[in-house]
Amino acid sequence: MSAANVTARPGFLDRERIVAGPGYSRWLVPPCALAIHLCIGMAYGFSVFWLPLHRAIGLTKPIACPKDLGFFATITTTHCDWQISLMGWMFTLFFVFLGTASALWGGWLERVGPRKAGIVAALCWCGGLVISSFAVVGHQLWLMWLGSGIIGGLGLGLGYISPVSTLIKWFPDRRGMATGMAIMGFGGGAMIGAPLADLLMKHFATPTSVGVWQTFLVLAAGYFVFMIAGSLGYRVPAEDWKPAGWQPPAAGKTKALVTDRQVHLNVASRTPQFWLLWAVLALNVTAGIGIIGMASPLLQEVFAGKLIGVKAAFDQLNPKQLSTIAAIAAGFTGLLSLFNIAGRFFWASTSDYIGRKATYMVFLLLGLALYASIPWIAAAGNLALFVGFFCIILSMYGGGFATVPAYLADLFGTKMVGAIHGRLLTAWSAAGVLGPVLVNYIREYQLNHGVPRAQVYSITMYILAALLALGFVCNLLIRPVAEKNYMTPEQIAALDASGRSAAAAAHKAGDWIPKVTTRTPTWQLTAAWLAVGIPIAWGVWVTLQKAAILFGF
Repeated sequence: MSAANVTARPGFLDRERIVAGPGYSRWLVPPCALAIHLCIGMAYGFSVFWLPLHRAIGLTKPIACPKDLGFFATITTTHCDWQISLMGWMFTLFFVFLGTASALWGGWLERVGPRKAGIVAALCWCGGLVISSFAVVGHQLWLMWLGSGIIGGLGLGLGYISPVSTLIKWFPDRRGMATGMAIMGFGGGAMIGAPLADLLMKHFATPTSVGVWQTFLVLAAGYFVFMIAGSLGYRVPAEDWKPAGWQPPAAGKTKALVTDRQVHLNVASRTPQFWLLWAVLALNVTAGIGIIGMASPLLQEVFAGKLIGVKAAFDQLNPKQLSTIAAIAAGFTGLLSLFNIAGRFFWASTSDYIGRKATYMVFLLLGLALYASIPWIAAAGNLALFVGFFCIILSMYGGGFATVPAYLADLFGTKMVGAIHGRLLTAWSAAGVLGPVLVNYIREYQLNHGVPRAQVYSITMYILAALLALGFVCNLLIRPVAEKNYMTPEQIAALDASGRSAAAAAHKAGDWIPKVTTRTPTWQLTAAWLAVGIPIAWGVWVTLQKAAILFGF
């Protein structure tokens, strides 16, 4: 081998450098994906910081800003505390920039591979937390929006989609289960991160600090280690690889909505199938995400004194009673989080057997029935049914996220599914704005017009049911992709060539091609799964302890 060829070897972060060879266990890839998703999933749990930050200046109680203080003065002032409503815009920034990053750089991710994308995601997400710590020290809300909201949001997008196409290629026989395992981690991030952040803030709190900036730095360091480890652990299968004993369906023998062909990113995003599925995801997420943001006040206002055996409306409870039902509502929120996570794995795995379209039919029809029943359940005062219905709803909300990558792979092939998924996630960005606005503003409007708190959600439930009915129609209209949209073998070869690094393209046939050829040892598999399994088990235990309060245990 010439010296020129030695220096032309693919770089450490190039896709060619992480091609797995014989002996590599595909079961090492899911914990790598989970390591990243469990970290970025803390985006769902960011509200744990709002109350401490709401009194970051006042320490014992918030110092309100003057009512005539302008917007720009409010986000730069160092003399009064931030409003929770302003900090809540962080969620909008998270999901808008998640969708933006996914759509803009999904194609780049397919070319460079999951290792490079995962490392960039770690730098953005953890770097955003570090910037947010400086924002807290300097009391600059705009800087926290920039750090975690925008820069961190870009990391969310890249980290979220980085494992999708990789896992689908490793598990062609169980696409739904594979993506369900990874995306389950995003739902579980808050289940672990929120109680951990609460413990850290209590540890770092002093008479002069609420402990948030120190918590941001500790989380950033811990998340960086996990995300880098996950990124470096990624491997991609060789082009001709398939699971032992599995044979792809013969040409023409696949199911109606499952193709063995490939559709280019730019073509896929112009097909009616893409936009119908975009609408299905947007409507399903809009219905679920609005409930997630209002779960605690929803339970408290609907059941009020019934939660503690007192016949009184929410407005009639004293501070001690309000504190008690708030703790019960926290258990309700934790239980919803647990079902959100479990639903991602359960429903995505189920879709491997009944099909993606049928799975979404269940989401939309069953969800419609459950939402429409909520006002009747609330009026009857049946707490167990109320909680049970919302747990099922949230399981389908999570299941929708986990099933959609496999749905895309069925429709458009696996070659560019990560990039196509990235563009589809703009539906999440739209729903992230529409869902909370819909629920919050209808609630405020009804309260302002004298509607009792226990009834302010009834109309909202019917509207959400109507959105799911519209989603059902969109899903019903999805058909196989037209023949004209599939790539030819020559186009696929050209796409593969364009995705190789310059160093890999310079090699001649028979030259050194880096592959991971060592057989994966059992201890490595065990260690990888323990590294993600132990935090998940701790998060589940903490969540179940909180949920037990809901039923008086």
